[in-house]
Amino acid sequence: MYLRKIQRRNKDGSVVRYLQLAHNRRKDGTTQAEVLVNFGREDRLDVEGLRRLVASINRYLGGEDDAAAPLGAEAGPLAVESSRPLGTSWLLDGLWKLLGIDTALTEGLGERRFRTDVERIVFALVANRAIAPGSKLAAAEWATCDQVIPGLPELAEQHAYRAMDLLVEADTQGAVQEAVFFSAAHLLNLEVDLVFFDTTSTYFERDEADDPDGEGSSLRQYGHSKDHRKDLPQIVIGLAVTREGIPVRCWTWPGGTNDQTVVTEVKDGLRDWRLGRVVTVADSGFSSEANQAYLKRAGGHYITGIKMREGSKKADQALARQGRYQEVRDNLRVKEVRLDNDEHRRWIICHNPAEATRDQARREDQLGAIREELERIKIARAADAKKAKDKAAKTGARVTPSDAPHRKAECALRDHPALGRWLKQHPTTGRLSINAAKVAAEARLDGKYLLATSDPDLSAEDVALGYKNLLEAERAFRTMKSTLDLRPVYHRLDERIRAHVLLCWLALLLIRVAERRTELTWPRINTELGRIHQVTLTGPAGSLQQTTRLTDTQTKLFKDCGVPLPPKMSSLKTPE
Repeated sequence: MYLRKIQRRNKDGSVVRYLQLAHNRRKDGTTQAEVLVNFGREDRLDVEGLRRLVASINRYLGGEDDAAAPLGAEAGPLAVESSRPLGTSWLLDGLWKLLGIDTALTEGLGERRFRTDVERIVFALVANRAIAPGSKLAAAEWATCDQVIPGLPELAEQHAYRAMDLLVEADTQGAVQEAVFFSAAHLLNLEVDLVFFDTTSTYFERDEADDPDGEGSSLRQYGHSKDHRKDLPQIVIGLAVTREGIPVRCWTWPGGTNDQTVVTEVKDGLRDWRLGRVVTVADSGFSSEANQAYLKRAGGHYITGIKMREGSKKADQALARQGRYQEVRDNLRVKEVRLDNDEHRRWIICHNPAEATRDQARREDQLGAIREELERIKIARAADAKKAKDKAAKTGARVTPSDAPHRKAECALRDHPALGRWLKQHPTTGRLSINAAKVAAEARLDGKYLLATSDPDLSAEDVALGYKNLLEAERAFRTMKSTLDLRPVYHRLDERIRAHVLLCWLALLLIRVAERRTELTWPRINTELGRIHQVTLTGPAGSLQQTTRLTDTQTKLFKDCGVPLPPKMSSLKTPE
């Protein structure tokens, strides 16, 4: 390793010289100089200090470059000062810039000047969610001591909270999300003809909800918990994704919000983005007649699941229609039916033979358990009756057997959340029996689900497969709750709660892009790139930062994502 000098002649005839740190490597049988670091103009540098630093580097590295720069006694040895992971944050930073998120944030913040780099702080918080999610206090310490964040040497907790407030302010009416998504759509050539929407809930670790009319949060409220934590206040989160699983936009509502009431806000929010012809795909929780009519506004269309067991006349009519199923891929058969009194809506009956087999087996297991329990109750009741009869025969007195334990067992069976649906109670005797009509009705629905769509052009196969892709929204929620640790939420203020969700959305966007480009899961990418460290070396002649050698797998990950490789050496400093 050695100092390399190059020069450039100006128009006025003057010559400017530049210094570079380089080393020789053999390629195709010839020796070539590879530049590691550009120091800048020679007349503005401490040349002797750089020579001593290069000598220290050679002494530290040893090997073939020792002879290229003989050591002076003053050079001294280099010592390892620190070593922190760099690879994953470098990849995320590269994707962050490719997607234009840095530009969107800068434009959203306007012309105001801040003492701290807000864009870099927001990136650090997003990277923390993707790599090692923790509280904002833990994230500040992590970005300062445990992980290299490009362009951010340290992070204070108060700066993290201030950046979160500014992020929510910049994302008024989804401005940041819109700019980021369209940049990603252009870069990835995304298809936005189908937009999948779903909601979830996430809870707070506290004892009681906030008073919506008080000074506390208007978001943290009790409601139907999809995390099965009805004992804790929560918020409702909406997420729209493309068919590739790339997040489009997120929404945050109070915890008591009903799914049926949010469709208008979602439709209006995406309409302002002028996405063109969009078919919104949602599950049966959003399939009310009013919601379907609203989704058709401004030339839009919908694909929604329809609940088959709630006595809807049109659903019953569609299921009753005869016809031949069409075989499609992914173990799926579809049948399209039209109703005479519903000309502008198409009904698609989907049948999954494998799921039908599982439904039948699950039902038979439950019916078998019911029969065993009813037989046990019958035998126990007969045994008690026999004991009472024998006792009456011995004493000559009338003995009535107690039926309370058996009635209690029957009530428990009737109220069982899974088994009770198959039972009926006789009005005269009060005894339980299996509801044969209910069993037969459910058997006709094995492996089936019903869809409705207003789109006149999509084939029945495309409608069915499009609805199956709604699983991408559910997968996105699973990633946010597990990999990104969306829950539990500890923030108190509404702005911080919204910012926390938005940080998770940005992290989800980055990792989905990385997964799509590398065809690997995010945990695998994070583990592989987490092995790349930035090592800081110091000595009497100065200090430098060196990146550990990349493996072929690590190099391929960067290239697949279109992100430049991290520098081999950086931040060379000589003592002042």
